[in-house]
This record gives sequence, C-alpha cells and structure tokens, in this order.
Amino acid sequence: MSVDIGGRLRYLRTTRNLSQRELARRTGVTNSTISLIESNSANPSVGALKRILDGIPIGLAEFFAFEPERPRKAFYRSDELTEIGKGPISYRQIGDNLFGRSLQILKECYQPGAYTGKVPLVHEGEEGGIVLSGRLEVTVDDERRVLGPGDAYYFESRRPHRFRCVGPVACEVISACTPPTF
Repeated sequence: MSVDIGGRLRYLRTTRNLSQRELARRTGVTNSTISLIESNSANPSVGALKRILDGIPIGLAEFFAFEPERPRKAFYRSDELTEIGKGPISYRQIGDNLFGRSLQILKECYQPGAYTGKVPLVHEGEEGGIVLSGRLEVTVDDERRVLGPGDAYYFESRRPHRFRCVGPVACEVISACTPPTF
C-alpha cells in the first residue's frame, strides 16, 4: 500500500493555516521543495520529511498513522470553491482538500495574455477540459490548437503541455485532472 505523502502533508499544513512559504521559513526547506513534495513530484528523505514535520509540528509516527476523514460533501456553491492560484490565472477548485480523492476539478479563468509559462507542464495522470468562454491556445507535445467555447481537450499529462489565453477577453475553462496532481 502506498502512502500519499504529498496529499497528507498538504492536508496537515492547510488545516493549520500554514502557507508553503511559512512552512519553508520555519524549516529551512525551500518553498519549491515543499511544493514538489505536496504534488508528489519528489519524495523527501526521512530527514527532510522530519524537518518539515517539525515545522507543523507533528512527529513522523503520528504523520504516517494519521488518516483524515474523506470529505462527504457532495454539493458546492460558487462561493465555496477554493482559490488555489494567484495572478493572471485563477484556479478555483471543488473542495478545499483533495486528500484521499482521485479527481481534481477546477474552474479556470485566464486573463488576456495569461499563460502557464515557457516551460511546459509535465506530471502523471490525465487531464481534460471544456472551454466555456474566450479562446485558449493549448499546446501538447508539438501540436498547438486554439480552442473556443464548447471545444475541449483531453490528454495524458506526462506529455509536455501548456495553456495560453489568446484574444482580448478572459477565457474560462472547466477542467479535471486525475490523479489530483496540480
């Protein structure tokens, strides 16, 4: 049985109202390292994990024994979506915590010209989305398409990909990612 170290760490950090930056400051571990661990893109050594957990604070045994209840809530009002992005791209997630969940659903809003960066995104899983409004340029591997309202995408997330709002108006997208690695 594998343990979702990243999801468990994110859950404990957010339930204690700690930002990744604050936890990094407390522990001397870089913010980017904590982000990579929480997205399960990096596995920490036991020593690094202990140092991070000391900043929460929680012991290793308690960390691995801890099993939060899975959310049972089924319905969410618009104002209950959790903002997980900042800046020219808004990512509003269904549910405040994805611990133990297999799927992440987002309502994304890209301001005109906003993009996910020059370096393509690559992670495990699959993702898909439907453009609600505006125009979204989606690049997967070397293939690029501009999608408009009603158009959709779906691909394996380990393929290099990026997104960019094209045109003079914001672009809204509903997307899903499994496992929830964003």
